[in-house]
Amino acid sequence: MTREAPSATLREGVIQYIVRRALWAVVLVFAITMVSYALFFLVPADPGRVGRGPARETTNLRESVEIKGPVYKEYGQFLWRIGHGSFGESWVNSREVNQVVFEAMPVTLSLVLGGAVMWILLAVPIGVLSALRPRSLLDRLMTVLVLVGVSAHPVWLGLILSYFFGRSRLFPFGGYCDLTAPTYVCNGFAQWAWHLFLPWLTFALLYAALYSRMIRASVIETMNEDYVRTARAKGAPRWRVLRSHVLRNAMLPVVTMLGMDLGYWMSNAVFVESVFGLPGVGRLLTTSLSRRDLPVMMSIVVFVSLLIVVLTFVVDLLYAAIDPRVRVGRGGGEGRQVSARGPKPAVSSAEQPA
Repeated sequence: MTREAPSATLREGVIQYIVRRALWAVVLVFAITMVSYALFFLVPADPGRVGRGPARETTNLRESVEIKGPVYKEYGQFLWRIGHGSFGESWVNSREVNQVVFEAMPVTLSLVLGGAVMWILLAVPIGVLSALRPRSLLDRLMTVLVLVGVSAHPVWLGLILSYFFGRSRLFPFGGYCDLTAPTYVCNGFAQWAWHLFLPWLTFALLYAALYSRMIRASVIETMNEDYVRTARAKGAPRWRVLRSHVLRNAMLPVVTMLGMDLGYWMSNAVFVESVFGLPGVGRLLTTSLSRRDLPVMMSIVVFVSLLIVVLTFVVDLLYAAIDPRVRVGRGGGEGRQVSARGPKPAVSSAEQPA
């Protein structure tokens, strides 16, 4: 009975945490849609003159999206359009806007998610090894790489990688291999990953150096905690202490930074796609800006903002999964929130001091 009560309290706290984050995500969705509506429909300008395209000489944004009436009614129709993914037709090629954006979205997601996986595979082992051997040659090299990664611009880094790897013909200079529509030249997962390797590497190097340094500092700080010293004093193997006690708690500030950097990922994807000629959302946004295609611009702003909200909510769930003791107090405030230094969990029963 005494063991079931804390378990039920923990489960209830996690559920409250998830519900609170979900409600906050809904509030963000309404805020994003209100700002988007005001930006594209209430700003004192004439969209028919500003966004004129070659397909139609005179076009009004309200007519394209088919909303009209008072402000509150237009906003309700705007929400309905967002829910159904219908933003009218492009002013440039007269195609459905949602079709144009959805064709480009998988390319950007492939770039961002693949680059994130690559920098995690680079940053975690390098950061842990640097923490286990501070002031070593690897640690000093990482200090230099951090300065390069923070200072380098995505365009410059992409051009440098393209010059060296493109001349050696190890990887293609640009272009995209569609995984969902294979052709004779581009067929299968291997070709898809081969074409995206340089964009992934460019994207990963921008963050791997910074995050490896963050992981190093977090691991060093966690290794000095009382519960880690207690586990090592009890004779627990080093790999077990590192896996069960150090890494899990050292990743908490990293997960927090992941949620904060989602917007920067999407912004850097614009530069990477421009360098390597990827037909993603970033390249579509720059094209629509140059052609003043307001329906496409509006759909990209809305969909990308909502995607960031969804990914932020997923990061919050991951945070709760790593440390289930994150809970909400009954009074409405958050209790036992984990600080940036990470929690100080109790040592397992097998490793508690006598």
